[in-house]
Amino acid sequence: MTSSAITAPEPFGARLRHAMDTRGPLCVGIDPHASLLQAWGLSDDIAGLERFTRTCVEALADRVAVLKPQSAFFERFGSRGIAVLEKAVEEARAAGALVLMDAKRGDIGSTMGAYAAAFLDKDSPLFSDALTVSPYLGFESLRPALDAAAVSGAGVFVLALTSNPEGAEVQRATAAGGGSLAQVMLDHMAAENAGAAPLGSVGAVVGATLGDARADLAINGPLLAPGIGAQGATPADLPGVFGDSVRNVVPAVSRGVLTAGPDTGALRDAAARFADEVRTAVAN
Repeated sequence: MTSSAITAPEPFGARLRHAMDTRGPLCVGIDPHASLLQAWGLSDDIAGLERFTRTCVEALADRVAVLKPQSAFFERFGSRGIAVLEKAVEEARAAGALVLMDAKRGDIGSTMGAYAAAFLDKDSPLFSDALTVSPYLGFESLRPALDAAAVSGAGVFVLALTSNPEGAEVQRATAAGGGSLAQVMLDHMAAENAGAAPLGSVGAVVGATLGDARADLAINGPLLAPGIGAQGATPADLPGVFGDSVRNVVPAVSRGVLTAGPDTGALRDAAARFADEVRTAVAN
């Protein structure tokens, strides 16, 4: 056996499959926007941000499969907000949660490489288990992130069919070959994941609010499904949207769980309830 085989990191897809099977198939967002801070009785400043984030991590990181901090809500506080984000990533991963950085980065060349270095390089203080990325500069524009993720054992979630209604004008547009642009991207993801077991590390973002995805979602990778809870979708909707690929769905819930705070027990109960509902929906 070669030394590279000995030291190769376990791929994100395998780690995610294990986390979903043992902790339940749920991703909880950490979205400290101003109205939610206010609802928790916190100030919309660094002190409020720190308290909110610490509470989320302490309540959930040792029990949910994935935590998904939304980078923009930390960036709005500048360097002090990024410091809070760095600590949250470190502590969440130490508690056993996989961290998906929701930054939706997308660019070309060295700039995409710099984004990859920020979030997918193990030497970065913001290193995360996975990163959301946008492919609409062309799927190959993501190559620096795909390569960096492969080296570090991380993953990427590529925007495909998002839960916002405005997305359809681009994602459902007809590509040169006759299918939708989203399907072109999904086909690329399937090619990246070919042969991976038990699950590929290149995932797709597909909204749970779509009703019928009208796309081939058999990409052999995870399907991040935003829209559960406040946006109107429920776990019971998942089989209808994702069909035979439903076992690979990672439902993403933010406000549906976070509005239960700031009590840590209530946050845990809300997350457990959603995870149980997802298990039931997927099993049926």
